[in-house]
Amino acid sequence: MNPRLLIIEDDSEFAYYLKRGLTYEGYQVQVANTAETGMALLKASQPDLIILDVMLPGIDGMAACRVIRQTGYSGPILMLTARNAIDDRVTGLDAGADDYLGKPFGFDELLARLRALLRRQGTIGNIMTFADLELDTSLYCAYRHGREISFSRTEYELLRLFLTHPQQLLTREVILENVWPGIQVHRGDVLDVYVLRLRRKLGNPSLIHTVYGMGYILKEDKI
Repeated sequence: MNPRLLIIEDDSEFAYYLKRGLTYEGYQVQVANTAETGMALLKASQPDLIILDVMLPGIDGMAACRVIRQTGYSGPILMLTARNAIDDRVTGLDAGADDYLGKPFGFDELLARLRALLRRQGTIGNIMTFADLELDTSLYCAYRHGREISFSRTEYELLRLFLTHPQQLLTREVILENVWPGIQVHRGDVLDVYVLRLRRKLGNPSLIHTVYGMGYILKEDKI
């Protein structure tokens, strides 16, 4: 099961974009606009991680964080705020937060923070491995040569297909039907582009090899 996130954020538009982006990345996301609503959802759903805004109406994020910890919740809490003063960060961490991200922030940075917190918590899905490559199917990232690699959804689906069938020739037709089902326009060109992207991200030595005129194979040695 993919990680469950609870976003407690009173800016409805910002919360909407966060939910949309995180859902696209594979997370299960719930949103609350107040601390009170968030704590009710927390009790009902027990999320794996909470994204908590500091500037909330009524009970603010600092107080909410303390109350959440008092309920016995032990999952990671990532606090969001436009207040970046050191004292504010210290206060948030002392209140029970695990990390602190100032607004505005890049979405890629948010994803990296979430992955780090979830790894620390041990909230991971199945790990698929081949040679020195590991793919975390819950967090949509891989590790090779001690380096974390992030993927788009399509790159992830392509790599997962290769790891499901290691050392087996996958024809272009099989790959296209699994990764781009039902899409007919220029799929062959798209496949070549995504394989190239995947090779670049995975680095050397290459694990994805071309079988000319047929398809691709995940293999340690050249064929």
